[in-house]
Amino acid sequence: MIARCTVFLLWIALAAPALAKSPERGAPTPPPAPAFTLPTRDGTVSSDSLRGKVVLVDFWASWCGPCRQSFPWLKSVHDRFAGKGFEIVAINLDKDRRAADEFLGKYPAPFTVAFDPSGGTAKSFRVWGLPSGFLVDPAGGILYSYAGFNPKDASRIEARIEQAIPR
Repeated sequence: MIARCTVFLLWIALAAPALAKSPERGAPTPPPAPAFTLPTRDGTVSSDSLRGKVVLVDFWASWCGPCRQSFPWLKSVHDRFAGKGFEIVAINLDKDRRAADEFLGKYPAPFTVAFDPSGGTAKSFRVWGLPSGFLVDPAGGILYSYAGFNPKDASRIEARIEQAIPR
């Protein structure tokens, strides 16, 4: 009987490490952000050109009420984090470029504004509401996303940006 118990305890001692769940090595890899190349006010922007930076990709339209609230906030975020390896790319989804230009006349954008009247980029990001934001890490992975804009949530989004920026 003692021999059987000894064998059983020895088996448990040897098997336990193999049966134990191995510890995770860091956080999981974030899902990759879809690739894009879009026209801007003065050229083009592509996801490849943004590698190595933390990027807030923001989808908006001129007819979107919450976008009118988010643009002044985006400007303040740009002013706060510009020069620290952070960029904003605001992708407009209006079919009529004049509507976007009128909006930008009222809500100036010191950050990159791209135009996607077909909405293909929004589809690839699976945007379901406007505005929608995607925080992308320097390697191109989506760290955080949100839909809609409420000024009460701004500090939480800014904290995520601050955490993502390399020190």
